[in-house]
Amino acid sequence: MESKGVVLIIDDEKQLRGLLKRIVELEDYTVFEAGDLKSAWQVLERQPIKVVMSDVKLPDGNGVDFTAKLKSQYPHLEIIVMTAYGTIQDGVKAMKNGAFDYLVKGDDNEKMIPMLDLAMQKANQAKTSEVSLTGFDKVIGKTSIIENAVNMAKRVAQTSTTVLLTGETGTGKEVFAQAIHEASTRQKENFVAINCAAFSREILESELFGHKAGAFTGALKDKKGLFEVAHKGTIFLDEIGEMSLDLQAKLLRVLESGTFLRVGDTKEVKVDVRVISATNRDLEKESQTGHFRLDLYYRLSVFQIALPALRERKTDIALLSKHFIKDLSKKYGFQQVTMSSEFQQILENYTWPGNIRELKNIIERALILQNDGVLQKDCLPPNLIHHAQADAPSGLDLQSVEKFHIEKVLQHTKGNKTETARLLNIGLTTLYRKMEEYGISLKI
Repeated sequence: MESKGVVLIIDDEKQLRGLLKRIVELEDYTVFEAGDLKSAWQVLERQPIKVVMSDVKLPDGNGVDFTAKLKSQYPHLEIIVMTAYGTIQDGVKAMKNGAFDYLVKGDDNEKMIPMLDLAMQKANQAKTSEVSLTGFDKVIGKTSIIENAVNMAKRVAQTSTTVLLTGETGTGKEVFAQAIHEASTRQKENFVAINCAAFSREILESELFGHKAGAFTGALKDKKGLFEVAHKGTIFLDEIGEMSLDLQAKLLRVLESGTFLRVGDTKEVKVDVRVISATNRDLEKESQTGHFRLDLYYRLSVFQIALPALRERKTDIALLSKHFIKDLSKKYGFQQVTMSSEFQQILENYTWPGNIRELKNIIERALILQNDGVLQKDCLPPNLIHHAQADAPSGLDLQSVEKFHIEKVLQHTKGNKTETARLLNIGLTTLYRKMEEYGISLKI
């Protein structure tokens, strides 16, 4: 039976959380769990959650306050708050903050599943108010290099072809993967993401393909894997290059036949799933050294899209920064926060080794430190300021800026002239001519 929907249970009592998960899973729901709000946000960012069941008292916050923040950021979600006896007023307050309803722990057990069913029905029927921030609208940038990547992704979205997203860590590969899903004919089905580097080989196999009860210690009941959760939808395999060779063989079988075996089972499971994968490695080279299956690489890379590093699209930094300021200000309740010109200049001078993810973290830190509605230089980490100043060109004339940029790209490519010319979008002979003209060492 297909899943009735995806639920997140938040409770710091592990035993109770596990019991709730088993009860809800028996009703054919897919369940994720979290023991605190920090973990909950991480799940919400990666999984297609439709209903949240949250305790009021949590180690790092309050479920009532969390309801308000959650509804402001994910207005299409439905939230059921679980209160202890004697704190029903918390449930009432949570409903004022946008919760679907509340349960009294221990007293409303028979109401839980009917309430969950109603909440899921409402979540499935609701039209999200974030229409303008779905799909490729989430890809912020106007440089030609990012627009070319978006155009390629839009073209392949309408097919069921496997897609391999390449690029450095933090360049927004998961945003692209979700945008491809939302622009596809599978958009109404689940989009499921998993980081292949985050689990041991055994746990990753169970997460992807599920297991049979008794397959290993702790496997008390049958469990569906993420491939089954994503049936008719899309699965995103991040950091695919970290997957072990034996699991690569199992993945290849899914791509070729649409079938696999759960751990400990002998009955094949058949699924229809689109696979989008991502890596910051050169998988073709990895296959030549025996670290990645060449046949799997060919199946995954039918359509490749290379995502540019942030330093290759510096004119997008201001756009991205303003987007993060607006988005994170809503999260923290700030009003009309802007950047000073000095703050923005430092951001644009920095080389961003952590790419968009690093920029978002820096903006979040700056928002927390600001106190006058303007992000100033002193809101930035000293080491970032130091590197940005060291990275800045010595002069503002065109020749100084061009020389500086060529040197930086050469440093990035470790002196690879062919790759440098490609990134600069100039011919190799033009690069050599400019290096000679500006006195740039060929030994960089």
